[in-house]
Amino acid sequence: MKTLSISTENYIATVTINNPPVNVLTIDLINEINAYVLSLKDNRDVKVVVFKSLHEHFFLAHLDLNVINGTQGGQAASIEFNHMIANIKAMKQLSVAVVDGVARGGGNEFVMACDLAYGTENSAFAQPEVHVNIPTGGQGAVQFARRLGKGKALQALLLGNDFTAQQAEALNIITQFVPSAEIEAFLTQILAVISGLEVRDIVMYKEIIHRSIIDEEAGAELELRYFLERAKEQKTQAIISAFLKHGGQTEREAKDIQGIFVDTAAELSK
Repeated sequence: MKTLSISTENYIATVTINNPPVNVLTIDLINEINAYVLSLKDNRDVKVVVFKSLHEHFFLAHLDLNVINGTQGGQAASIEFNHMIANIKAMKQLSVAVVDGVARGGGNEFVMACDLAYGTENSAFAQPEVHVNIPTGGQGAVQFARRLGKGKALQALLLGNDFTAQQAEALNIITQFVPSAEIEAFLTQILAVISGLEVRDIVMYKEIIHRSIIDEEAGAELELRYFLERAKEQKTQAIISAFLKHGGQTEREAKDIQGIFVDTAAELSK
């Protein structure tokens, strides 16, 4: 049975997860996600991948508890889950998790592997693995340490308690809380802007941010290299020329910079 339903429109792929009864990360679901993510490597028609759930209460429950054992098959499945997390993080496309239900354990790790994550009032986020005698297995503790800091991460991992979307936003577990009634309009607005960019723009900022988190000086060096390379491009010069023509570096910028960008885009599309 296929667990993913995939549709693509305007460079945005929507991946809907449906693995009844509660969207557990089984080996079949993990393999299907891995196959799809890896298939995007040379895909020029997809710039953004949005992950959603068809389940009313669960985004992704957690890793299948039946594979958490000492058998060769169980260990192999757990390693494939870890590979899935790494593959999502390595995507050149922008990955977006839209969470309108529970995401615990591996589900929460999936969410944190995505570039952007939005949660509604119906969502919950947690890493409760300690209560089944294991640590996190998909970089949950690593991400909590990096996002929450030592004390908050340790408390969250030892308690394993749920966080609401508002709490998760405050702790940097997700990008933003968005009410369920507003989520579709919100996504339409921001993804319309992002999908209008080139994939290389997404890759560029992913690389700069990743490098900067590891090493500030290395991030600064990479940023400058990108800046100097892009400054030489004919596309950059054409945009700057049109931007100045339509009021760039004048009083219009103070109140209508978006209008200048719109006029610039219209000029270049002629």
